[in-house]
Amino acid sequence: MPTTLPVRNLEEANLLAHAIVNTIPEPFLVLDADLRVLEASRSFYEIFKVAPGQTQGCLLYALGHGQWDIPALRLLLETILPERVAMDGFEVDHDFPVIGHRIMLLNARKVLYDESDTMAILLAFRDVTERRAIEQEKEALLKRSEELRRQNEVLLQEMKHRVANSLQIIASILMLKARAVSSDETRFHLQDAHQRVMSVAAVQQHLDMSDGIDQIEVGNYLQKLCTGLGTSMIGDSQPVTITVSSDTGMIPSAKAVSLGLIVTELVINALKYAFPIHHPEATIDVRYAIDQDDWTMIVSDNGVGKDADKPPKADGGLGTTIVAALAKQLDAKVTMTTSPAGFSVTVARAAAATPLLQGA
Repeated sequence: MPTTLPVRNLEEANLLAHAIVNTIPEPFLVLDADLRVLEASRSFYEIFKVAPGQTQGCLLYALGHGQWDIPALRLLLETILPERVAMDGFEVDHDFPVIGHRIMLLNARKVLYDESDTMAILLAFRDVTERRAIEQEKEALLKRSEELRRQNEVLLQEMKHRVANSLQIIASILMLKARAVSSDETRFHLQDAHQRVMSVAAVQQHLDMSDGIDQIEVGNYLQKLCTGLGTSMIGDSQPVTITVSSDTGMIPSAKAVSLGLIVTELVINALKYAFPIHHPEATIDVRYAIDQDDWTMIVSDNGVGKDADKPPKADGGLGTTIVAALAKQLDAKVTMTTSPAGFSVTVARAAAATPLLQGA
């Protein structure tokens, strides 16, 4: 059964209504049809710094020396509300003489009585000034963050451009020096240094194609890198096919740098030493496999291999040192195998006893 309020007469009903109004924590007004204040909540007096004697019975627009004579409020009460029974979330942005700038959301209700033509208007106020300030501050921070991001992108592109130019200048100087010196040994070392610089430039160029993305698709990256190496280093006297096969997966750009340098170093060494004589089916094979955090990369060729008793200069030389240092950065191990069928280098980070790929 519905519960009825214990009201026995009009006086008790007015007393109950007055108590309800004063219980509401937000500013609240009851207006008559002429927009005069019939009742105001205690929170209304406290927040807007007005006295009951200067409020009850007064026209709303005259309250507080006209501080409520607001065009937006007039629009609500005189134009919108007459056409509706209720209005929610009507925003009023105003500078009040005592309490300063405030943003208020107004909820309005018309109360129509069946037994008379009289009407009352209930008007509730919710101060959202602080919330709006937080929203504006957040929007400003986001805008500033976006501006900083764009500035960083411009600086990053400028840095990449300067790095690429610097590498090209260094490589050109090394090549000029190599052509100018008379010592064959010095010329060999200068040419070797030139190739190292060009390998770094190649890795940097292919990473630039990712447009600063932190995660890079490894198969596509290795394919483009090897294609670039083949185009720049394979001559007509000894054609060499470079094949790339890889599991699909994303790797961080920092890891891609080390992997790219390792592949570049191993491919360059294979091109330099694996085919001293013409080989009709000369091939360098690059393979990469992923299993969660474990991975294996193998660079193999079908060239002359290595003499176990007298290894080529690359074995134990600068190239091997570079590959070992890069592998250590990746927490990986390097294994080299040789046979009459060619030479293979395995770089693996594997928790299991054996790598994911078997050597060629």
